[in-house]
Amino acid sequence: MTTHEVRNQPPPFGGYDLLAGDPVLAGALDRWSPSPGDVTDLARLAATPDPARWADQADTYPPVLRTHDAVGNRLDEVDYHPAYHALMTVAVGHGLGAEPWLANAGTGAHVRRATGFYLWSQVENAHLCPVSMTYAAGPAPAAYGRALRYACLVETSAGIRAYYETGTDDGSHHLVTALIEPRDA
Repeated sequence: MTTHEVRNQPPPFGGYDLLAGDPVLAGALDRWSPSPGDVTDLARLAATPDPARWADQADTYPPVLRTHDAVGNRLDEVDYHPAYHALMTVAVGHGLGAEPWLANAGTGAHVRRATGFYLWSQVENAHLCPVSMTYAAGPAPAAYGRALRYACLVETSAGIRAYYETGTDDGSHHLVTALIEPRDA
């Protein structure tokens, strides 16, 4: 039932290209990256209703620490709302993790990653903490000049598994794996 016409509110956000709406950022991407890659797709996705809903859900339902199960066994498990994982899946799927460290020099991979990270951060910030840590860990093995591996496996009772691994195969090539999937996969 409509009681009156609302005129003092903006229309629902959506159908907007965040990259096209930021000419300075678009110009920097054009200048420093030979190809925009899938950044343009991510910029459009960021301004659609699904990510906005995921962000709202992820922020409404914060992570829950489960230290023990019903009979007292130690768990040390953190449950995240599935929306948090949806946001991370998009971020990792669009190369915002450590993927640029695998690219050849001069491909603009780091510029595309930085651009995408900035654009996707406008949706929701908290889920990007582990994504940025994965990126930051990428150059560590080369700095030590030897094979160095770090791996993290997180499983939630909601049935989501996230596996991150960074390291080198022979001390010179960066390997990064980021997998987010249903636990039963």
